[in-house]
Amino acid sequence: MTSFAFYRKLASFLLLIVGSHSVMAQTPPPAPDTDEPELVEFDTSKTRSIAVPALVAPAPVDTPAGNSAALGRQIAEVISSNLRASGVFETQGPNGLRAISLGEVTAPQFDYWKGRPVEQLVQGFVRVGGDGNLTVGCYLYDVGFGNQTTRLGFNVPPREWRRAAHKCADAIYSRLTGELPFFDSRIAYIAETGPKGKRVKRLAIMDSDGANHRFITNGQSTALTPRFSPNYKSILYLSYVDGNPRIYVYDIDAGRQRLITQSRNPTFAPRWSPDGKTILYSMAVAGNTDIYKISASGDGTPVKLTTSPGIDVGGSFSPDGRQIVFESDRSGSQQIYVMNADGSNQRRISFGSGRYATPEWSPRADLIAYTRIAGDFRVGTMRPDGSGERLLTDSWQDEAPTWAPNGRVIQFFRTAKGSGKTSIWQVDLTGSNERQLPTPVDGSDPAWGPVLP
Repeated sequence: MTSFAFYRKLASFLLLIVGSHSVMAQTPPPAPDTDEPELVEFDTSKTRSIAVPALVAPAPVDTPAGNSAALGRQIAEVISSNLRASGVFETQGPNGLRAISLGEVTAPQFDYWKGRPVEQLVQGFVRVGGDGNLTVGCYLYDVGFGNQTTRLGFNVPPREWRRAAHKCADAIYSRLTGELPFFDSRIAYIAETGPKGKRVKRLAIMDSDGANHRFITNGQSTALTPRFSPNYKSILYLSYVDGNPRIYVYDIDAGRQRLITQSRNPTFAPRWSPDGKTILYSMAVAGNTDIYKISASGDGTPVKLTTSPGIDVGGSFSPDGRQIVFESDRSGSQQIYVMNADGSNQRRISFGSGRYATPEWSPRADLIAYTRIAGDFRVGTMRPDGSGERLLTDSWQDEAPTWAPNGRVIQFFRTAKGSGKTSIWQVDLTGSNERQLPTPVDGSDPAWGPVLP
């Protein structure tokens, strides 16, 4: 393969791949007189109705984040929005619902709520302590049975009120579906501005619902494929600082970045290991691209994992760190392969029509998400052995899937035909609950981090 042909082919691969954190203290809200009843399970494929009136603020107090009464309504709005966005619930409120009293928080008027009608009820309170922090109490009731199924509380600085709302929504979602939570998490992505042929691409982060948006880089150098470290302290990403693709780790608290590899060869497609100690990446050397791994500190000698002629691009580790899913054109077209973490036992798992790219292992280990290119670009999933292939989207260009922490929702980015504008979307594993995330500018290359500690 000529040098020109190689770099042209490599470019096509690249196109496809192309805050401080306070600790939230959990505190129990006032307990009722009776024990918690067992939850009655229901089919998560059917939506259930939930009412979320504004949280009560006894003796409203001004805080740096606003008056506690206003925060009570805002927290209810976030809880309602989170649950509705999951596609599992239909929510009412807080707008359109009457205000409740403090006494009703632990003694709901079930007859009133049966008349709405709703099946579940979320009530709570916001209280400002002597230290200025908020205590947020959250209660879930089964209206039909007239009993409480969940209660929890959090003590947070006023600026962290949204985290308390996410945690409450997470607890409700998990209690009613049996699934792991995912609302209290963050997303790194590439913010895009400028004309189609000259896009400025900056690294940015935001909450899982698009709130608390923050630009990390200034756009002077193109940034691509970000990934949060497991502890949220750093972001791994690709940057063209000197005109060539290089891998950097950005320390969020310190506001500094460091180069991971000093090679003169193009390096790209970086991914963390589950324990955050190892970085997986690809490097192009003398017309061939292989997958390597190196200590996350950048010290030591890179370990080469693949040697086949062609272009091998690293995807991601399995949740237990024992296997790696990646893409390779060694068979003549881009396909998905799996190997052991030491590079042994490499085997192809994709055999459908078209090409396959950007594979990522689910946090639950049960599925691998990918981009399938067969005319249009579509996001799909398959089992780790290649069986059970299923396409979840059907648009002109959907690509680069990233998993929610619970492994039941996938984000990706969509490119509009003609304009080249990009936006971030998410879809659940049924393929039916598709929605766009709000971003201040165009967005691509989303990367969903784990649930915050």
